Amino acid sequence: MGDKTERDRQVNDFKDGKIDFLFVYNMLLTGFDARRLKKLYIGRLIRDHNLLQTLTRVNRPYKKFRYGYVVDFADISKEFDKTNKAYFEELQGELGDEFQHYNNLFKSKEEIEAEISDIKEKLFHYDLTNAEIFSQQISKIEDRKEVLEIKKALEDARNLYNVIRLYGHYEMLEKVDFRKLNELYSEAARHLELLNLKESVQNNTETTNLLNVALENIIFMFRKVSEEELVIADKLKDSLRKTREALGGNFDPRDPEFISLYDELKRLFEKKNLGESTQEEMNENIHSLDRLFEKVNELNRKNNLLKAKYENDAKYARMHKRILEKGNIANRESQIHETLLDIKKHVDDRIINNMNMLNNENYFAGLMMQTVMESFNRNSIALEPETATFVNNTLVKEYMDEYKGVQAW
Repeated sequence: MGDKTERDRQVNDFKDGKIDFLFVYNMLLTGFDARRLKKLYIGRLIRDHNLLQTLTRVNRPYKKFRYGYVVDFADISKEFDKTNKAYFEELQGELGDEFQHYNNLFKSKEEIEAEISDIKEKLFHYDLTNAEIFSQQISKIEDRKEVLEIKKALEDARNLYNVIRLYGHYEMLEKVDFRKLNELYSEAARHLELLNLKESVQNNTETTNLLNVALENIIFMFRKVSEEELVIADKLKDSLRKTREALGGNFDPRDPEFISLYDELKRLFEKKNLGESTQEEMNENIHSLDRLFEKVNELNRKNNLLKAKYENDAKYARMHKRILEKGNIANRESQIHETLLDIKKHVDDRIINNMNMLNNENYFAGLMMQTVMESFNRNSIALEPETATFVNNTLVKEYMDEYKGVQAW
């Protein structure tokens, strides 16, 4: 009825509360958003996707109303079951294993009670009332699979808590202390992260696995929790965080000094049951970390000075250090600097004029070799063929890694 302008006005009046009832036919079924719409009267059969879209018009929370209501005069139950089944099958096909997380939202009260019983059974051997004792118990477990099962049971409990609240079965919340289980879930997750990190360290996985993980959040699970120990623990965490961040700020992980400092942190971390240290041991670890932090800061200071000499281009600062480490190219750092700056100018100018050259690594390597030889000759530095190849290959890799977005780690 009416033209589009009149209908738009009536829709807006409904949203604003000026109209309490709208009668619609083939309208406002999809994309209509009015929080105050809490009751829907269905007078004809709606099918498939349109049915789900229609029902979700009343699912927005509004003031004191927690639910939307549907008054069904058309007997949509069979169509609803059919549509839901088709929708779930489609979801299951798309989500695969992830579907179980969504499927948890549609459990009957009996299914929820059965799952609570299963969770209690799986966690029977552990103290579920005291997080400190629970942490002590699981900290002795070295088998990742066993910890995963504990974590999964606690995760299921957390999901059930949300489902129970969603459906308003509040009496079921009295059967289990879900808030405590959520706390225990955090303990299990931390211990699992610790086991994963230990495995990474033992397998010599790349440094980022250690540097990019907030170690201070996962390795301190103290047996004692006196106020004095917690103060020391916080100080130890802060020392570890600063040291980790300082190591993470280094742009040259191949530097022998960096490797040595990283190994110091690694040795400290590899100490078994670091979180169970005594006060004396914790204070000793703090001193060790503080000394390590000072060394890392000094290394970073020198590195940043060198990087500034190359217009803050870390590629050439790393190349400068590799040449010094090789020891048979030039004795004067100023001479190395002048030569590398000359190479940088010529290479960067060529790249600016033709970025596509980086798509052909062999072609780029040939141009780089020519530039390397010419620049070293201009600065009166003789290069042996093997040394020239070393410089060229190192610089080509630096440029290609940068172009491909590969970190220096």
